[in-house]
Parts: sequence; C-alpha cells; structure tokens
Amino acid sequence: MAGARSRLRLPWIRLVVALLIVGPLALILMFRFVPPPITPLMVIRLIQGHPLKYHWVDYDRISPLLAHAAIASEDNLFCEENFGFDVGALQGQIEEWRDGKRPRGASTITMQTAKNLLLWPGRDPIRKLAEAWFTPQFALLWPKRRVLEVYLNIVEFGDGIYGAEEAAQYFFHKPAGDLTPREAAQLISVLPRPLVWVAAPPGPYVRERASVIERRADEIRPLLTCSR
Repeated sequence: MAGARSRLRLPWIRLVVALLIVGPLALILMFRFVPPPITPLMVIRLIQGHPLKYHWVDYDRISPLLAHAAIASEDNLFCEENFGFDVGALQGQIEEWRDGKRPRGASTITMQTAKNLLLWPGRDPIRKLAEAWFTPQFALLWPKRRVLEVYLNIVEFGDGIYGAEEAAQYFFHKPAGDLTPREAAQLISVLPRPLVWVAAPPGPYVRERASVIERRADEIRPLLTCSR
C-alpha cells in the first residue's frame, strides 16, 4: 500500500518541480520584452498599507546618469560580469563568514533585479538560494541594457515609490530623463533603505553618500563598456 501511494505521489512531485523550474523561466523570458505589471515587493507593501506609485518608462527616457550612479554605487563590475555575480566580492564575503564576521553582502545589479522581480524581501536561505538560481538565467537571457532598464523601473525609492520616473517626479518634480548628476546620486543613495532615507531634501547621510556616488560615477563613466 505504501509503495502504491508513493507511485501515485511521484507524478505530482514531478509536476510541481517542473512548474517551479519552467514557471519562473517563462516569466524571465516574457519580461525580457514586456514591462512587469507589478512585483512581489509591491504586493507585500500594499498588504502592509503602503501606497503604490509605479510608472514604467523605456530606458531611453531615463537619464543615463542614473544608470551610471547605480553602477558606481551598487556594482562597479556590472559591464564585465558574465553570469551576474561578482565572484571576487562573493569570495570576500565567504571569508568574512568563515572568520566569524557578519557578511555585508555582495549583491550585483543583476541579482537585485532577479530578487525584486521574482522574489520576496529578506535574507532567509531559501530566498538566497532562489536568487542564486535565477541570477545566471537573467544574465544569459537578458542584455545588460534590459537588466538596467527593469532594475531602474521597479526598484523602490521611497514609501510606495517605484522606478526612476515616479521617483524623479516625486522628489524633483521633473521627468527621469532630466535628472542632474547630483539628483541621480541622491536617488541611488537611499538604496537599500528607501523607507528610512529620503532622496530630497537630503539628510546628512544622503548628502554625504550622494557626493561619493557622484564622484565615483564621474570616474567610471569613461570606463563603462557594456556591449549589449
């Protein structure tokens, strides 16, 4: 009897595993071309009582200064990464963990895009494993430009404020395409704690952090070589 039950459960287990693999892959392929209508974080924030201000704009309507600031702050090697990981940073975090220190994180822009688009917030091991599983798929199936386009459109910049266009309009009363270097740096400065830090008017931390990001972005701009 137990063997019969196991045989009956096996097809269902296979089906669930297949859906867990094929389902996210289908979404990754779809969102390669289609703007995401909503993300898990947006749903969670809505349930928590936060507003939802989200307006998608194409990459050409976002100031490149914002992309440069994001790369300078979040992922200096974004253009060189082949599978969406910063291997050197990951090795450093593993060594810190082995030494008993708390890892500071080595999340790349591709990893953050995978997390924001498909997963829930948090640091639990299951989410981290899922993020590590999805990241190479994004890196292989999406061009760098698309990764940046989606990331800058769905990332949370404030309480219920998602994406470059909504953030630019809310904090600076202008389109995302008209952001100045300092405004772009201030927006990126609030990551990863947009419910704590405010892009404008900036507090002492955001003001200081924006100065660092603006300087780094200016330094790396001539070196950015994203080929696709």
